[in-house]
Amino acid sequence: MIKINDLAFSYGAFPVLKNISMTLEEGRIYGLLGENGVGKTTLLTLLCGLKKPVAGSILVDGAVPFDRLPSMLENQYYLPDEVAPASVTAESYAKSAGVFWPRFSMDKFMEIMKEFETDPHKKMNAMSAGQLKKTYISFALASGAKYLFLDEPTNGLDIPSKAQFRSAITKHTADDSVIVISTHQVRDLENIIDPIVILDRADVLLNAGVSQISEKLFFDYGTVLNPDSLYSEQLPGGFIQVYPNASGQESKVNIEALFNAVHRHKDTIKAMFINR
Repeated sequence: MIKINDLAFSYGAFPVLKNISMTLEEGRIYGLLGENGVGKTTLLTLLCGLKKPVAGSILVDGAVPFDRLPSMLENQYYLPDEVAPASVTAESYAKSAGVFWPRFSMDKFMEIMKEFETDPHKKMNAMSAGQLKKTYISFALASGAKYLFLDEPTNGLDIPSKAQFRSAITKHTADDSVIVISTHQVRDLENIIDPIVILDRADVLLNAGVSQISEKLFFDYGTVLNPDSLYSEQLPGGFIQVYPNASGQESKVNIEALFNAVHRHKDTIKAMFINR
């Protein structure tokens, strides 16, 4: 479990995060959303101990990430958005780097590479951007780490590879994993991320499961605008709109519409989900 309390971070005099508090529980795939520049990547690097908070605290199973304890490092993996090619084959890279993760499985790495239709015998610096990204995703999932922090993992992937990623992330992670995926590509991940975290520089605007969201908000694909709509968007033949779920009906959460509703009505949404 990850506990974040009143977290703050600045680059010099420029504050990026302040007063961020939330809990990330085991067995979940968190979708970390937010506008450009709100600190999503910064938060991931704080979670894995690459940066030190200016104020507040982060505890990962009771340990402070910035202490960089071996017992914590062997149980986490951070995949940045931009990955560097190595002048070795993917198979050689996995064999040499895998020793740092005690639960790393070479068999699983090769299996996932096959699912991604990527050649493990090819040199990484000869791969396309998409092939290289799939190699690192394969390694992350084969690491056996409980905590996976993935920054824009579907960037650079083609449409079939995005489907392969969704399959791999659900198939090759343990039930007690805590996975945090920062993304702008919400449609790529809409069916696997749950809960959804929407971040602002000064606050966590939303941290709720899909069932909680659909309980509180109704996503209407209709032709008549609701006067209580928090967000609406014209579509061919009608609208997608979000409004309070006064009737208790079920609806399919549209993450893009949710994101826009949250940012237009921050205080309203926070009040709806308080103590949830």
